[in-house]
Amino acid sequence: MADVIEATRFYIDKIVSDPKIGGMKVLLLDELTTQVVSTVYSQTQVLEKEVYLVDRLDGGGKGGVKKDERLPHLKAAVFCRPTRENLDLLRQELARPRYLEYHLFFSNVVPQDLLQQLAEADEHEVVRQVQEYYADFVAVNEDLVTLNQRHALTLLQETASVSGETQLSQNVAAVLSLLLALKKKPSQIRFPARSGACRQAAAEVAAALAADGIHDFRRQEGPLLLLLDRRDDPVTPLLAQWTYQAMVHELLGLHNHRAVLRGAPGVRHRDLEEVVLAPAQDEFFARHRTSNFGDVGMAVKGLVDQFQQESKVNENIQSVEDMQAFLERYPAFRARSNQVSKHVAVLGELGRRVEAGGLMALSALEQDLACRDDHAAQYRQLMDKLQDARVAPADKLRLAALYALRHEAQGNLHSVRQRLADPDTGVGPQKAALIDALLRYAGEARRAPGLYGAGGLM
Repeated sequence: MADVIEATRFYIDKIVSDPKIGGMKVLLLDELTTQVVSTVYSQTQVLEKEVYLVDRLDGGGKGGVKKDERLPHLKAAVFCRPTRENLDLLRQELARPRYLEYHLFFSNVVPQDLLQQLAEADEHEVVRQVQEYYADFVAVNEDLVTLNQRHALTLLQETASVSGETQLSQNVAAVLSLLLALKKKPSQIRFPARSGACRQAAAEVAAALAADGIHDFRRQEGPLLLLLDRRDDPVTPLLAQWTYQAMVHELLGLHNHRAVLRGAPGVRHRDLEEVVLAPAQDEFFARHRTSNFGDVGMAVKGLVDQFQQESKVNENIQSVEDMQAFLERYPAFRARSNQVSKHVAVLGELGRRVEAGGLMALSALEQDLACRDDHAAQYRQLMDKLQDARVAPADKLRLAALYALRHEAQGNLHSVRQRLADPDTGVGPQKAALIDALLRYAGEARRAPGLYGAGGLM
């Protein structure tokens, strides 16, 4: 099975272990590749590769080298996307080199004209190599990547915009980079017939695959590349999540494998204010990230019980030999202690938020709205929730959105909008208007048939 984490780590390994950049070095990254590296390499692992400093090419890093500060005894490994913006930054860097030499690694195929401009900019002849290492995406799980795009909805604007074109280009580039990283060339590309964005992306991917022989891997038949449009299923992202990784992402926020617990009532130690939940670095998380909330609770209890047994063994120190044995075990013991503390803290905060928000009861109504067509009962329950002060404003808006999608044609949307707009609900008119925006984006007239019944996407 293809593993995007391993594919990404393979390329990062090649960069930081390149024999041409032996000894102490600087790693220069852009906004996206900073995230790419951080999801597969810990800070300790980077230091082990003799990386003296990790800095941003655009100067956006914390505590980086100043633009006028030179470190001529260090070599620079640059890992960035092959974009016009990065080309301009590289030209500025090469015009006044701060480092002894530069080794350039691009996260995707480099256009020929960009290479030519780079060659012309290297007046001081400090560039030693230019390579393409395909990791133009952020690996979340072995089978999941993201681009962390901030304004992805501009892809779906009716009129063309610079932002929308940029978003689309980055999506196409990421797909092509992913195919190269996994050494796959699709034999078919399919997409929803009604999606203009998917149609355009499919055409651009197909054109790139046909034009560039780099995608030929001597295989008889490649996989199916399926491009989907979120508007065809707006319901799933609105439902509460009940598996470990998804709950952390939904309730705490999980960005580049980091969850913030700062300010949580049960967190008293500074090292638990921000925790790393990365499958590649945390065996327990990798094993239970898709487990249901209740099962995770039992698994964490088992983890605590096991740690307590290990602690009792370590308490029984009666001789020098026992001390030596303990010191040999201590690093693993300390790591296990940190792991236990982390998952207890995360699970405790998840449980607190589930109870405080009454999410179990809300989830029952969500599932009912998603799976059953019982307008009278669902409308009554929804209106009760909208005037319940214990329900968070964001959850009220989410329930109203699910109701609007299910009962757009025959539902009493006017009353729901009015109730949401009432300041007493905590939602207010501005956010209540998002219901209409959602229907313009993914209402019955906009999405493919089949969300609640018969029909198909293609």
